[in-house]
Amino acid sequence: MKVSRLFLGLVMFVLLTAVGCSNSSDKGKVEVHETENPNAEEVLKLDPEADIFQFNGVIYQTGIDWVEELTLTKGEQVGEIKTKNDTDTNFKDEMSNKLPVGAKVFSVKEKEEIGGPIVLVESEGKLYKYYGLVEG
Repeated sequence: MKVSRLFLGLVMFVLLTAVGCSNSSDKGKVEVHETENPNAEEVLKLDPEADIFQFNGVIYQTGIDWVEELTLTKGEQVGEIKTKNDTDTNFKDEMSNKLPVGAKVFSVKEKEEIGGPIVLVESEGKLYKYYGLVEG
């Protein structure tokens, strides 16, 4: 008799705890968390020396090891650096912090194979690889 009362008490405790801990007022609610691409401020806060530019709303950064190892072929010109901003983090499209005005932005022919947002930038006779920092 003592064992069954103890067992019954334990079962009641577990059930009441489970019911008491559930939040029935949240039933049917869906919580949505949106992620956004990092902006210039966020990137430069993590790495003040980062070489970045913004293109089509995306921040591109060079010096990423695995991207540097890729063999890429220059495709069509898709843009050009029009302004340089090395004083603050308020970036607009076709603005860089280190590339000079006039640097040309190219697509890569291997876009399908690499599966990531990578562009080439031609500046002063050299090609640089930039990776688009996108969430997703």
